[in-house]
Amino acid sequence: MTGGGRMSAGLRALPRPVAVAVGGGGVLGAAQVGIGYALEQRGFVPDLVIGTSVGALNGAIAAAHPGEAAPWLDRVWTRTRRREVFPLGLLSSRASIFADHGLRRLIARAGLPSRIEQLRIPFTAVATDLVTGAQALLDHGDLESALLASAAIPGVLPPVDRDGRTLVDGGVIALVPVRAALQEGAASVLVLSTGPTSRPLRPVVTPRRAGAVAARAGLLLWHNQIERDLHEVSRHIPTVVLPTGVETWPAPWDFRHSRRLISTACLAAGRFLDGLRISGPGLYRAEPPPAAAAGLGTTRTASILEGGR
Repeated sequence: MTGGGRMSAGLRALPRPVAVAVGGGGVLGAAQVGIGYALEQRGFVPDLVIGTSVGALNGAIAAAHPGEAAPWLDRVWTRTRRREVFPLGLLSSRASIFADHGLRRLIARAGLPSRIEQLRIPFTAVATDLVTGAQALLDHGDLESALLASAAIPGVLPPVDRDGRTLVDGGVIALVPVRAALQEGAASVLVLSTGPTSRPLRPVVTPRRAGAVAARAGLLLWHNQIERDLHEVSRHIPTVVLPTGVETWPAPWDFRHSRRLISTACLAAGRFLDGLRISGPGLYRAEPPPAAAAGLGTTRTASILEGGR
């Protein structure tokens, strides 16, 4: 899976500058590597990269190695194990379950410069100000602390003190950072989202147990946040949601499935990109499978686009 091919018509038609918005989702971010392969195979290099949580790490590597980031990311994802990122028994403080030693080691192995300004493509990591609730756009200064802040899952990894603010995971406010891409000057955006939150929700039997109720509520929260942001931004610029093709997702901390996620997403995103046509601002995404589309009422979908309105 190497890059350098001819860019598809849809990619060529995207107004510049084109941002890649890379969402959060733990190990589900491995699917973003497959999408990266599909983009690089078609000769695409973004003008800016915006990342949230694990998407910030993926995005920083993409910004450091434009046009050849997918092999770097492939090695990171297929060689990493849960205990390296979330090492049991290493309590950080009363503020988190785990220390961030494992995440620091992962960042150190990623071939990144020390400062954001040294990346070859402009890059922004999205975090959340724990005190004010405001979105924090980290586009300059120390890169490691920006990535740690963007990925600081509340209660799981420690908050990061940076420039006088206490920061946590950007997914609290922007799991898929398309609004940040618009704020940073993008004229169009490619969305690398992951997991079941990024596609139409399937009807389920009403959950009864506490864990199932909490899981469903969390899924609804993230899904509604993503849909709100996508529709808001797509009123202004072409907003392309790249599919992963993944039907069965592992737990966000289970790194054993990385190879499957990468391969599946590469094929699905490639097919979508080859059929993509852009006709102005709008939301462009693949039609969901029939089972996912059932019960969606008046929600409109299309095989290639629901844009150009």
